[in-house]
Amino acid sequence: MSATVLFHHVAKRHLYANIQRVFIFSSQRLSSNVENGEQKREEETESTLVYKPSAYYKRPSTRSSIVGRSEAEEELSVNRPLNPAFRQKRSPCSISASRRVSSTRNTLLNTASDRVAVPTPNATKEPSVNSAPRAFQRCRPEYRNMTHDLSQCSSTVDLNEALLVLHKATVQKSNMEASEVTHSLSKLGQIPQEQIVVVRGDKRFNMLLRYSVEILQNFTTPQLLDALRAFVNLALPHSHSILGLYETEFCRRSGEMELHQLLLAADFWRCLGRAVPKYLERLFDNVSRNYNQMGIPELVQLLYIIGEGRRCPDTLVQPLESLLMRHLNQLKPEELGAVCLGLFKSQRSLSERATRRLVDRALAVVEDMSDFGIVNVMKFMRFSYLDHLPWLEAMGSEIPRRAPHMEVQGLMHVILAFSALHYRDDRVLLAVAKRLPDVVSRCRSKDAAKMLWAFGTLGVLPNQCPNLYPCLTAILRERQVEFQRYPEHLLTALLGLAFAGLFPEDLLSLALSAEFVNKACNSQELELRKDLFTLDGTVGLELPESTIPRLSLAIREEVTKQLWDFAQSDICQKPEVLEAEDVLRKLLGGEVFVRKHMILPHLRSIDLEVHLDQNDQPVPVSSGHGQQNLASQNLNARPSGVTITDDLLAQLTNTQKSPLQQSNKFLQKPEVHTVEPVRERESIFNVGIDLTDNLLMALTKSRKRSSRLSDSKPSIQRLAVQVTHRNHYCYRTEQLLGLHALKRRQLALAGYRVVELPHWEWFPLLRRSYAEKLAYLHCKIFSCSDSKK
Repeated sequence: MSATVLFHHVAKRHLYANIQRVFIFSSQRLSSNVENGEQKREEETESTLVYKPSAYYKRPSTRSSIVGRSEAEEELSVNRPLNPAFRQKRSPCSISASRRVSSTRNTLLNTASDRVAVPTPNATKEPSVNSAPRAFQRCRPEYRNMTHDLSQCSSTVDLNEALLVLHKATVQKSNMEASEVTHSLSKLGQIPQEQIVVVRGDKRFNMLLRYSVEILQNFTTPQLLDALRAFVNLALPHSHSILGLYETEFCRRSGEMELHQLLLAADFWRCLGRAVPKYLERLFDNVSRNYNQMGIPELVQLLYIIGEGRRCPDTLVQPLESLLMRHLNQLKPEELGAVCLGLFKSQRSLSERATRRLVDRALAVVEDMSDFGIVNVMKFMRFSYLDHLPWLEAMGSEIPRRAPHMEVQGLMHVILAFSALHYRDDRVLLAVAKRLPDVVSRCRSKDAAKMLWAFGTLGVLPNQCPNLYPCLTAILRERQVEFQRYPEHLLTALLGLAFAGLFPEDLLSLALSAEFVNKACNSQELELRKDLFTLDGTVGLELPESTIPRLSLAIREEVTKQLWDFAQSDICQKPEVLEAEDVLRKLLGGEVFVRKHMILPHLRSIDLEVHLDQNDQPVPVSSGHGQQNLASQNLNARPSGVTITDDLLAQLTNTQKSPLQQSNKFLQKPEVHTVEPVRERESIFNVGIDLTDNLLMALTKSRKRSSRLSDSKPSIQRLAVQVTHRNHYCYRTEQLLGLHALKRRQLALAGYRVVELPHWEWFPLLRRSYAEKLAYLHCKIFSCSDSKK
C-alpha cells in the first residue's frame, strides 16, 4: 500500500515539474491550430451556411448549449413528393424556392448534423438554451432520463488533473477494469471547454480510447452510456473511427436496453452529430413493440430524434399520430414547436384533421410560445400547405409585435411560409421589410434569395418598401462567392427580383455566363436548367438591348421539349382546359382557329392562342415549329408585304370580282385544279386556285377596314386565352402571384392580348349547358377585342 502511495507521490511531483512546460508547448500548438481553424472557418463561411437558433432571437448570451446545423440540412426543404389530400398539388412546370434534392444529396443530408463546436476564448457565444431546438427538454423533469443537457456540463477538473488521469491510464492500462475506463473518460469530460483540444491531442487519450474498445463487451449498458456522454462533453469528431465501434455495440445490445436508455443513446449520437441509421432502426423497432411505455416526454423526444435523423418508418406514422392526438392538449408551447419541427424535418405528414388540431393547439398557446416555436409551426404549415386561417390571421398581429426582436433566419422562414401558402398579409410583409435593413449584414445569400423570392411571389413592389430590394440585392453582390457552391441561391434570388420587375444586369450576366451555366447544368444535385431557361427568356423580352449572355440553342430546345412533354401529359389534359379548347373551336369555326401550346415556353405554362383580323374575324393559327418560339426569338419583327386590293386582283387575274353571295363569316376551302396556260411562257403556272368570295374577302382586308383602326396597328390581333387556377393567385384574392404576373407582363411585351378565364367564373360553368359556355367565351373573346380598339 505504502509503495503504491509513494509511486503516485513521485509520479505527481515529476508531472508537476514538467506540467508548465507541457502546457506552454500545448498552448502554443493550440494557438496555431485555432488560428488556422479560424481562418478555415472564415473561408468556409463564405460558402458554407451555418444554421444558428440565435438567428430567431436577440437575447442576452450565456454559455452555449446550442448545436449548429449545416446548410445541406436546411436545403432539405418544403417541396418533397408527399401529397396528402389536403395539400395543393405543384406541377413540375412550377417554380419552387426550394428544389428537390437528388438521392445522392439525401444521403449526404442524413450524415450532416448538428455539431458541437469547441469554442475558443474569443468565440462568439450563442444565446440561452431557451432559444434552442432542445429547449423543450427543459419543460419537464422526465426528460432528464432520456436526454443530455448540454448546459449542465460541469468544469470541475482542471488540465493538471486531466493529465494525471491520462498518466494513470497509461501506467495501469493492462489492469484497468471497464468501470475504471468509464470513470477516467467521465473525469476527462469535465475539463473546461477551452482545454479540450489539449486532451484530445494527447497520444495517451487515443491509447485510452483504443483500450476501451478492446474491453467494450465487458461494459454494462450504463457504462456504455457514460462513455458516450464523455465523448459528447469532449466534443469528439463525429467521424472518429472509435464511434463506429461503439455504434456497433449499441446496435448489438439494443434488444436488451430500455426505452429511456435507447432514447438517451440516440440523443448522445445527435449531440455528437453522427448519423446512426442502423441504431435508429433498432430504436424504431423497440418503439413499435412498446407503445404502452410512451408518455408525453417519450413521444416528443422520439419526434425530435426522428426529425434530426430525417427518417421515420411508414409503420410508425399512424401510431405516432394517434399518440400525439391523445396527448395533444397536455403539450406545452415549446413541445408543440418541437413536434412541428420534427415532422417538418422528417417530411412526414399527418392527416388533415390531425394537422388542423395540432395548429389549433398551437394557436391556443401562441402568446406563450417562443419565436423559435412559432417559426417551427410555420415550417410545418409550409410543408403541409395548410390554409389554417385563424393561425395566419393571428400572425398578422404576432409577427409585427415580435419582428423588431427577431433575427434574419427567423424572419426568412416566416416570410417564406407566407409565400408558400400564397397568403398575403401586408402587416407581416411590412413588419419584416422594416426590420431587414437593421439585420441584413448578418444575412446569408440563402436568406436573401428566399426573401427576395417570397416578397416577389406575393407581389410586393419596390415602391411599397423602398429599402427592401436594394439591401437584399447588395447582400447578393457581397456574397457572390457562395454561389459557386450553391448556384441555386442566385437563380432563386433573380427570379424573385424579376417577379418584382427588377433586373440587375451584373447578377444576370453572372447567372447566364458560360462558366456558371456549365456548373449549374452539370450539377448532379439540383435541376437548374429550367430556372436558367426562365431567366434567359426573361432577359430576351425585358432587356432586348442588353449585352447579357444568353443560353445556347441546344439548352433552350432541350428544356422546351422537357416542359412541353410534361404539359402534353398533364396540363393539356386537364378537364377545364379541354373544355375551353373544345368550346372555342365550336365558337370560332374549327380546330385551325385555336392552338393549344406554350406561347412563352420559358414561363412553363400553356395558353390557347387565337388570332383575329381587324374585323374580329378568326384567322387560322399557324402550328409550325417556328411559331412556338416566335415571340421570344424576335420581338422586333413586324409583318411586311403588299396589301391586295380589288383593283390589284382584277389586274392580276383579268377578271371582275363577283358580289358576295354568302353570309358565312368563316373561310371556305379553296378549290385546287389544273388550268390551261394562256401563253407558252405561262406554262410553269399550271396550278390555280378558284378565288371564291370568302377568299377574296380574306385577302382584301381593306374593303371593310374599320375607320377606328389606324394604319400603324398590326393586321392580326393575337390573343392568349388563359384558363387560370386558384394557385395562380394570392389566397382568396384576385392578385396574381409572381410567376403568373411576370407571364402577363411578358405576353404583352410579345404582342399578345391576354383573355383570362378566371377559375371563379370558368369552373362553375363546366357544369352548365354548352350554350352558356359559348355565350361566355363569345363575350370574353369579342368584348375583349372591342374594348381594345
